[in-house]
Amino acid sequence: MIKFSQKYLPLAAVMSCAVLLTACSNDISVSGPIKARAGIFRTHHSTLSDPIMAISSLSEQQHEWKGTRYRLGGNSKAGIDCSGFMQVTFRDLFGIDLPRTTSEQAEEGTRIDREEIKTGDLVFFKTGRGPNGKHVGVYVKNGQFLHASTKGGVIYSDMNSPYWSRTFWQARRL
Repeated sequence: MIKFSQKYLPLAAVMSCAVLLTACSNDISVSGPIKARAGIFRTHHSTLSDPIMAISSLSEQQHEWKGTRYRLGGNSKAGIDCSGFMQVTFRDLFGIDLPRTTSEQAEEGTRIDREEIKTGDLVFFKTGRGPNGKHVGVYVKNGQFLHASTKGGVIYSDMNSPYWSRTFWQARRL
């Protein structure tokens, strides 16, 4: 048996722990890019089939884009319109490529009844403004949807408010 002096015991304990921790580690790798922000890591693509993850991803997206002004035809943080924000959001969060315009997005997926709307569904409105008078957002939860608003930039709005309830046109599930 090897005899250790007292001064080497702490070093031996640390080395033993290091070996054990290394032996217990795994080799799982995450596919796709990882995005780091404020110490929070998320995989590049969330999933629409998991509402809790989708809500979390959409909340983080709103926080990241908060303060971005509305700009017709815009698709960056310098200014973005509603369909551009949906295109960026679905690509970055869910790995889904949407067409650029609201009219084109209104043809994607499957049309669903208002009563069937779930987290991640696209919600469309006929507002009478803009080139086609159409607006799009993504449903989050409890009547709230996330969108790029002409007045407030990237915000949550209540679908049940008189304005959005009156102008609701359709919802689509991707």
